[in-house]
Amino acid sequence: MKVNDIDMDAVILGNGEYPTHSMPETMLIMAPYVVCCDGSADEHIRRGFTPDAIIGDGDSLSPDNKERFRTIFHQIDDQETNDQTKAVHFLLDQGKKTIILVGATGKREDHTLGNISLLIDYMKAGAQVTMLTDHGMFIPASGRNCFKSYPGQQISIFNFNATGLRADGLVYPLSDFSNWWQGTLNEATGTEFTIHAEGDYLVYLNY
Repeated sequence: MKVNDIDMDAVILGNGEYPTHSMPETMLIMAPYVVCCDGSADEHIRRGFTPDAIIGDGDSLSPDNKERFRTIFHQIDDQETNDQTKAVHFLLDQGKKTIILVGATGKREDHTLGNISLLIDYMKAGAQVTMLTDHGMFIPASGRNCFKSYPGQQISIFNFNATGLRADGLVYPLSDFSNWWQGTLNEATGTEFTIHAEGDYLVYLNY
């Protein structure tokens, strides 16, 4: 999948590792609207960019930037959700539904797993969300879906609550996996593949 294949209303920059791969980096630069999760704004600003909004409880944003960008800093102290989720709902409230997440992985593995697991929740809330990392992309899905690919592309499928999982265009057959590792290290056979299922699952496509 190429940059031009991905639509977006906005990009959310998480406070994980700042993107270095050309895919998430380019999406961040091209974004029509950028929301930084709390302290991620410090690095984004240091690199010469200005976000459109900063969302979070302010615990990791520098005091200087909190003051300098106070007009675009939206402090949300709710501890029942993380800053990534606050940013998604902030965008949904503005009618921005096609959302790219970057910088959501790295640094802490627990935060990485938490951020990835929330993608299904965002899909259920009405967002069309894709998470781009420095190695690939995560796409939440439900039911039957077709995905662009290339022959030999590494694919992983993570089952949440789907039944009847099967695929056209992958080397290995799918089943109703009960553990996340069981759906990893599959491979595309052509320029697209289709997944059939009842319920929710997460697709990972390696660049």
